Amino acid sequence: MKRKSYSTELGTIVYWCNELQSDRAALVFLPGLTADHRLFLKQVEEFEEEYNIFVWDAPGHGHSRPFRLTFSLMDKACWLHDILEREGIRKPVLIGQSMGGYVSQCFLERYPGEAAGFISIDSAPLKRRYVTEAEIWLLKRTGPIYRSYPWRRLRYDGARGCSETEYGRRMMYAFTQSYSKEEYCALAEQGFGILGEAMEADLPYRLDCPVLLLCGEKDKAGSTKRYNKNWAKTEKLDLIWIPGAGHNSNVDQPEAVNGYIRRFVKTWGKAFL
Repeated sequence: MKRKSYSTELGTIVYWCNELQSDRAALVFLPGLTADHRLFLKQVEEFEEEYNIFVWDAPGHGHSRPFRLTFSLMDKACWLHDILEREGIRKPVLIGQSMGGYVSQCFLERYPGEAAGFISIDSAPLKRRYVTEAEIWLLKRTGPIYRSYPWRRLRYDGARGCSETEYGRRMMYAFTQSYSKEEYCALAEQGFGILGEAMEADLPYRLDCPVLLLCGEKDKAGSTKRYNKNWAKTEKLDLIWIPGAGHNSNVDQPEAVNGYIRRFVKTWGKAFL
């Protein structure tokens, strides 16, 4: 995997690619809020010899700092599109965990027909009809709640709330260790805020490609499990529950998640080329 960078007016985005080959499907891994590219270490290890791989530190995360937090969720999708265009990555399968799944849906909305597939990992729909006014209100007011917590407690609860395994909790704790408390709280406040704004925009967020929903059986992050049940039922999408996994399913149970990713790509085959 080779480290690369992309400059924007707000900061520089850092990302990684392997040696891209035209006859391979492209897997684009998009980590969730406050996590960085390490969230997908087990997936990169599994697939980098078989597929074209892309993974980033989202704006404001990991190595993509400093970065001014004045962008929207759609801005992130547009930057992602520009980077993929620059790298010559066509017809990717977007694999987004939590916030990465929301970025994927914005990508599908802005660039219809350009993604060959979408795998949502412990994410949820952006469509307005799935969320209540109260839930959007809370999303846009998380900053004071996060800042009211002692920093040590915030890191501890964050790690335990996202993962059910020791490995997953250590990884999530490592992510938070890379931030100061104020930086972490500002990132969470901005991230949840732009998520609420994207939902309020009430865009169609059409899914015009094959879709697979993966969700941890023990996911405790907000209403993620309820959202996925409704999403799958309403739009007739395949939903797989990952046993023994929390909100970071791909970290808690990488072998299971990797198996479903592989099956998804093989099922749709040449659609990704």
